[in-house]
Amino acid sequence: MRKGQVAAEAVTPPEDTEAEPDAEREERRRLRRRRRARLKAAALGRSRGGLTCKVHLSADRRCRPLSFVVTAGQVADSPQFAAVLAGVWVRGPVGRPRTRPGAVAADKAYSSRANRVHLRKRKVKAVIPEKADQAANRRKKGARGGRPVSHDAELYKQRNTVERCINKIKVRHEAAHVKWESREGRRHVLTPD
Repeated sequence: MRKGQVAAEAVTPPEDTEAEPDAEREERRRLRRRRRARLKAAALGRSRGGLTCKVHLSADRRCRPLSFVVTAGQVADSPQFAAVLAGVWVRGPVGRPRTRPGAVAADKAYSSRANRVHLRKRKVKAVIPEKADQAANRRKKGARGGRPVSHDAELYKQRNTVERCINKIKVRHEAAHVKWESREGRRHVLTPD
């Protein structure tokens, strides 16, 4: 043997000590799976603010809720678009309820090809502006990029009905709003007057 080398011995650990870490590991995995399942069932997920949930909501022009989907906090808005529209169910004076709105006004977060195709298949007018990067990519392709997306600017101005609907729900149910001020490091609970 040369200087600085260490002789390696083949050491075999006893079988009972090897089985113990596997049992501990399996127990930790089982607990992690249970915790994930509980969070998923409660629609809680990790985001920048900690454990949160999101409410994806659709409302009519009179700020009345039509349908909603509750998801974990880290879930993106755009993939929930079809699920929210699937829950729209409006009763009329006679006949069966309407499940297809005349038009859908949404912000740029919902400007994806999949959402537009979904609306086109259901024969619903899309009032969703195109994102700047999507427009640049379309222009870069030239004639193969397709036509520019058009939307009704006057109808788009009414897209804030969802936010007003959520505010009405908060006031109606006297929900407490929690605001965290990071500068002072204290918590304020705000209740509507």
